[in-house]
Parts: sequence; structure tokens; C-alpha cells
Amino acid sequence: MRSAGRREFVSGPAGKIECAVDLPTGEPRGVALVAHPHPLFGGTLDNKVVQTLARAFAELGYAAWRPNFRGVGASEGTHDEGRGEVDDLAAVLAHARADRPVLAGFSFGAAVQTLLAQRMAMEGKPLSRMVLVGLAVRHLEAVPVPAGTILIHGEEDTTVPLADVLAWARPQDLPVVVVPGADHFFHRRLAILRSIVQANWQ
Repeated sequence: MRSAGRREFVSGPAGKIECAVDLPTGEPRGVALVAHPHPLFGGTLDNKVVQTLARAFAELGYAAWRPNFRGVGASEGTHDEGRGEVDDLAAVLAHARADRPVLAGFSFGAAVQTLLAQRMAMEGKPLSRMVLVGLAVRHLEAVPVPAGTILIHGEEDTTVPLADVLAWARPQDLPVVVVPGADHFFHRRLAILRSIVQANWQ
């Protein structure tokens, strides 16, 4: 179960970062950080896939943080092609005092999360797990991720073709969960998306 969400502002390297926070009904078991799709193509924290992921994690008992990247909504700064966005996500984790967080994201946000995971590994900061949906392997360099990462993609995705994601995952021996008939935005498939995440969680 989850309770009502709230809006909160976090101090970031480019100014304030607007966040939505979805909370579980009880004491949170941890923090899940959910990143939205590309800011220059309408991506915001209110994206339906991002909201679905956040609600899924809140129902699993996590405090789910959804920041607006720099230059989006009430977040200050300007788009930085993925570089500064990693810093934004790291600032939110620091503010939330996240210990072994879950990193999740959709499209561009999923690719940025792979870069954050790489940075955390280099700094010796552990994470719990990753959930990557519609990973934008064409639009930003996505780096290899830890084993156990949940990678979900739509069969009919024309923005990021399934073949590209399979080619990225293959050298890592990383399974890909394919949703039949789903497009990039998982129209009419959001309930399936949520069930995949929750069914593969402990």
C-alpha cells in the first residue's frame, strides 16, 4: 500500500530540483529513485511510465522519489545531455539519505541511471537493484549494469527498437522482459509493467 505523495525541492548543482515523493503507508524499507524520459521531448516526473514505476515501488514499501531533471518544470538549470542529470540524481539520493537505493528509469532516464550506477560503483556506494524500462540505448551511452537488473521493453517500440536493446544486453547475459504489443510508452500496458516489477521483487 502507499499513501498520498508530496512535492519537495532539493538543492542541486544547477539549483533547486523539483521532486515528487510517493510514500508507503508504513515505515519505508528504502529509497527508489525514478528518472523520467528525455526533457527535450516532453519528459517530466509526471510521465505515466514514471508514475507507474513510482507507485509500484511505493506499494512494495519504498519511498519513491521522482525528480524533474534540470530545466524541467520547477527545476532550475538547463539540459546537459545526460552529464549534469547524473549529478541531479546523485543530489536527490544524498538528500534522501538513501542507503542501497533502487535505481529505476524510463527511456533517457533509464540510460542516465546506468551512468549513476557506474559512478556509485566507482565510489564504492552499493545499490539494491535496477529497473530499466524502454532503455534509450540509441540516444545516450548506456553502460553495463549489475546482474539482476530488470530490463523491460516493448515489442513494438519504434523509438528504441527491441533489436538495439537485445544487442546491448547480449554481451552482459542480461535477460530482457518483452511486453508483447507494447510501444515505447506502454500505452494500455501500464498495469502489466507494474505487475512485472512487483512479481520480480522480494
